[in-house]
Amino acid sequence: MNEIVVIDDAEAAGASLDPMRARLLAELAEPGSATTLAKKLGLARQKINYHLRALEQHGLVSLVEERRKGNVTERVLRATASSYVISPSVLGAVEPDPRQSPDRLSARWLLAVASRLVRDVGELLTGAQRAGKKLATFTIDGDVRFATAADRAAFAEELAEAVTSLVAKYHDDSAPEGRTHHLVVAVHPELKKPQA
Repeated sequence: MNEIVVIDDAEAAGASLDPMRARLLAELAEPGSATTLAKKLGLARQKINYHLRALEQHGLVSLVEERRKGNVTERVLRATASSYVISPSVLGAVEPDPRQSPDRLSARWLLAVASRLVRDVGELLTGAQRAGKKLATFTIDGDVRFATAADRAAFAEELAEAVTSLVAKYHDDSAPEGRTHHLVVAVHPELKKPQA
């Protein structure tokens, strides 16, 4: 089972977004059959089978084994991943495009860049998994609390200068064996969590 799978097919995305099918994917982190799931969820086995067939058709669950019980063959399935991410590429012509309005202070541009990041890293990860290789990436995730808006603006300016300096230091257009890497740095307010 993969840790994460990126869904880049619109029909598979639609299948995964159905609330019942999403619940079945979660339940199938451990192998199960329509019979065991029907008992656990209190639903008819035929209804569970209908949803499992749709998930299997889109590669979201896979067959682990078949067990013969009298005249019936019980199919044991498992989710193909622990979690799933839907690539913005499934949106086709309405997929966010950061080239349309590049503005480093715009939340819309941040979302478009983040969408491109999910799409690109998803494709790279899928390719690496198929090739049995690891994908070289680097991520920093953290929090910074600003006392004032002026501090936030100063931080953004210093960060931009530091990143620009590092890029200038290490970027080499003349390296024949070099590989271009995409760099994304984002700062956004933390979501306020509801009070307990």
